[in-house]
Amino acid sequence: MIFLLEVIKAFRRAKLSCAVAGGYAVSLHGAVRGTLDIDLMVSLKPKHLAAAEAALQSIGLRSRIPVSAEEISQFRQEYLKKRNLIAWGFVDPRDPTRMVDLLLLEDVSKQSTITKKISGVPIQILSIPSLIKMKKAAARPQDLEDVRALERLR
Repeated sequence: MIFLLEVIKAFRRAKLSCAVAGGYAVSLHGAVRGTLDIDLMVSLKPKHLAAAEAALQSIGLRSRIPVSAEEISQFRQEYLKKRNLIAWGFVDPRDPTRMVDLLLLEDVSKQSTITKKISGVPIQILSIPSLIKMKKAAARPQDLEDVRALERLR
């Protein structure tokens, strides 16, 4: 959770909104789930992607692929359709357990979220219905297991 708080604080300093998605969000809703990477939904506007890139770089993370926020903004639809790049990954080269994926499918503004406090820090998390929808669309075995766990929490 310490790394999650570090990421959220970096986004706050950059005045960016984001919502935790993926395995971390499943866990924060109360389902048992192990995961290392933090999946975030962010604004997909070019200036916000650039600010997100800078925020992650400020805490030592680097893009896993040789692209910039400008390129992600300009070619996002092509990356999604032709390269199946649904997330822009960042990792700390000194500690590869510190990973963040910026989800590129939808803008955070189109998501239903809730706020939870962790160590006194308010964190936006995708709502259970939004997570279920996202995980059903992905349909990987772990995602379908997450759907079952989330449905039990309703």
